[in-house]
Amino acid sequence: MIRLIVNGQERSFQSPIDVRGLLDALGLGDTLVAVERNREIVPRAEYASTPLEENDEIEIVHFVGGG
Repeated sequence: MIRLIVNGQERSFQSPIDVRGLLDALGLGDTLVAVERNREIVPRAEYASTPLEENDEIEIVHFVGGG
């Protein structure tokens, strides 16, 4: 198990996990979101190649349209 802080809340996930796996585990796999890992933006093209480590702080932001 790996402990992450996701949007300010401590969560545990199976290890190893990458950003893509985290989004899938949260039910956000196909959702347009921005992901920040330890205060650095993770490019969408790198989600599957960005491993997460114990105590990483992740912020996930959903895009909302409107007008």
